[in-house]
Amino acid sequence: MKNKRDRLFFTQLFVSQAPQSSQDRRAELEVLLAVPSAQSACGMEIRMDKKTTLEMIAAISNANGTSGFEDEVVAAIRPYAEGLGEITEDCMRNLYIRRKENNGKRPVVQLDAHSDEVGFMVQAICPNGTLRIIQLGGWVNHNIPAHKVWVRNRFGEYIPGITASKPPHFMTEQERKAPLDMKDITVDVGAVSKEEAIEKFGIRIGEPVVPDVTFTYSETTDLMVGKSFDCRLGCAAILKTMHNLAGQELDVDIVGACAAQEEVGVRGATVTAQVIKPDIAIVFEGCPADDTCVEPYMVQTAIKRGPMLRHIDARMITNPRYQRYALDLAEKLGIPVQDAVRSGGATNGAAIHLTEKAVPVIVIGVPVRYAHTHYGISAYADFDNAVKLACEILKRLDEEQIRSF
Repeated sequence: MKNKRDRLFFTQLFVSQAPQSSQDRRAELEVLLAVPSAQSACGMEIRMDKKTTLEMIAAISNANGTSGFEDEVVAAIRPYAEGLGEITEDCMRNLYIRRKENNGKRPVVQLDAHSDEVGFMVQAICPNGTLRIIQLGGWVNHNIPAHKVWVRNRFGEYIPGITASKPPHFMTEQERKAPLDMKDITVDVGAVSKEEAIEKFGIRIGEPVVPDVTFTYSETTDLMVGKSFDCRLGCAAILKTMHNLAGQELDVDIVGACAAQEEVGVRGATVTAQVIKPDIAIVFEGCPADDTCVEPYMVQTAIKRGPMLRHIDARMITNPRYQRYALDLAEKLGIPVQDAVRSGGATNGAAIHLTEKAVPVIVIGVPVRYAHTHYGISAYADFDNAVKLACEILKRLDEEQIRSF
């Protein structure tokens, strides 16, 4: 056996293969997150060291929450938000954390991340018991089959299934060469008929389907592997940033917002920005890493090189003055960062920067290899440096500085 230091340290939630009701899963959350909850209940701040941070990331990453069904993610976030200030939730499942040190007389900073993940919805039940699905968020079809998923049934249980396509043994030559269409991808829960799928498995249309992946972390490589890093790493970054600044006197008020339904058109952030009415914002993202798929001279978002700050994407030109301020500050403080010019993609910044009087926004992205697939790979150091940069910006922001952008 290898040295223990070479073994993967992992934290996991919801690993039972038996069906689990939403109530059972909430109970697991309460047990597994009891330590931070108890500390907060006693008026103590959560000690957000690396171990606790990794447990937090694992809890939020492992939670099931495709677009429109973010309930479990909100439940995973709440224990780690206790003690930071007022926590509220709207009917869209947007979660707001208003810093207890806010006084209502200072400029407002919105810390944003989205809580949803790419997933699927059951569209129909086939006569043979398999399930037709549609995408929630942007998938590439050929990345979907041959993976384990969770399917929620009418009892609120998540039951195991497999994404499937026709086996090569039964394909014609023409089918082998043709692009894979979504209508040819199903989810198989093991039912042998539509009746059994409905009556025994409790399947019904309109229910969410999510990847079945458990978070792992290697101390040796400093790498995290898991699902939904886009953008659960951002949700964790909001929490860690607010914990790191807890009790400090700032010249701004801070509201953290974990927004729903980003993957289907930045819908949650359209609401949160109207509610918060920020004067300035930091958007945290789990951004697609490009270091395995472009020429070396084009790499702008590599893992282990620091967070990425984008100058532009398909729906926002980042405020140039604010962007330069953040990049210069990172250089001055020795915080490794990368900057990128993106021709595609978008973030919640698209909605926030167009709110009311126009809002200066930067995006601090943690590079994620293979975003919008079942698995992602990210470096903990990149996450940590994203939080460090956000904290240093927030310590320096005031009304005059914000007006200069």
